[in-house]
Amino acid sequence: MQVSIETTSGLERRLTVGVPAERVDGEVDNRLKKAAGNVRLPGFRPGKVPMKVMRQRFGEGVRQEVLGEVMSQSFQEAVVQENLRPAGQPSIEPRTLEAGKDLEYVATFEVFPEVEVVEMADFSVEKPVAEVTDADVDNIIEVFRKQQGTWEPVERAAAEGDTVNIDYRGTRDGEEFEGGSAEGSDLELGSGRMIPGFEEGIVGLKAGEEKTLALTFPEDYHNEDLQGAAVEFAVTVNKVSEMVPAALDEELFAKYGVEEGGEEQFRKEIAENMSRELKNAVETKVKQQVMDAVVEAHGSLEVPRALVQQEIGAMRNQMFQQFGGAGGQDLDLNSLLPDDMFSENAERRVKLGLIMSEIIAKHDLKAGAEQVRAAIEEMASTYQDPQEVIEYYYGNQQQLAAVESKVLEDQVVAKLLESAKISEVQCSYQEAISQEQPEA
Repeated sequence: MQVSIETTSGLERRLTVGVPAERVDGEVDNRLKKAAGNVRLPGFRPGKVPMKVMRQRFGEGVRQEVLGEVMSQSFQEAVVQENLRPAGQPSIEPRTLEAGKDLEYVATFEVFPEVEVVEMADFSVEKPVAEVTDADVDNIIEVFRKQQGTWEPVERAAAEGDTVNIDYRGTRDGEEFEGGSAEGSDLELGSGRMIPGFEEGIVGLKAGEEKTLALTFPEDYHNEDLQGAAVEFAVTVNKVSEMVPAALDEELFAKYGVEEGGEEQFRKEIAENMSRELKNAVETKVKQQVMDAVVEAHGSLEVPRALVQQEIGAMRNQMFQQFGGAGGQDLDLNSLLPDDMFSENAERRVKLGLIMSEIIAKHDLKAGAEQVRAAIEEMASTYQDPQEVIEYYYGNQQQLAAVESKVLEDQVVAKLLESAKISEVQCSYQEAISQEQPEA
């Protein structure tokens, strides 16, 4: 087998492969001979069909099958011979396929880059430092009470946070517009569900009162016909209701999984869950900063387009599933969720994956059984039946592999933090768990 290779651009390689004719033609003959023993053709006894007839009837189909297999096999042999690491599937361009001649084809593909790990020293990381206070626990309990509370009618004027039942009729230049009217509609004041000024205009009204609101639709409103339009809404308030939180009693505790121990145990479990959430949030923010530093330090690393495209596809499917996966088999996801939505993050993920793999290999990091078990037990502790969750992870190889990857990733972060300049930033619990990084 003859092989020549050239670098076309960056990570792209073009491999020209020549395979002796005997390898293809010999395999075609072998398959036709084997098939002749089973073929039944009119005018010939079973197993006695001449090879000439076999070639006429089946030769081309068998040859195409053999050509595909030989090109696939010889490509794998060629990349091993040339010590190449293809990233993604090659594009195959046949040059010579005729019987009796050497097979020749050109395979174009990308290779994995050579990753040189940059030594990162003295990069800066801000670590949020917070604690769960009694006031934080009180706030969560109030959220739980409202979640289980009831809406009760009141005679007073509506205030922000109340729910009102209203009829409204929207007009533009005296004419009703589509989607601008409703009857018996429930609206929580302060929810931001309606256009600016609508909910604020209802504050202060009692049941039975009417008001006309002169408003303007936002310039970026989703309906282009109404963008920036001046309109009026004639509103009638049918009912005003306020939230009456659920009582802090055994019934409420049971709804959140606390069957014994009363309020003391309820608060204890809430505080423990909040502490876990705080720990995870801090780790995530620190990890994000480390990853940002890794990407910045390896900014010149080129990544294979094929891997980026694969990652885009995975991210697109993940987003589609998160939004319910509805729409049927004919839905064109590429048009609905174009590559541009994901390309930047996809390239970052691929780059990080390549660098992380090299760091893991360089420092011989391993996801030990004890570390994996500890990670699974920590995740399982938040569930009602931890043992059931543990068994689920160990019975599902895909989920177990995901935990092992996380353990390795955490080890990489810990290794890199050894040379980082870490400054602690005091903040509240809410600031620590928010998506934004607290300011020093």
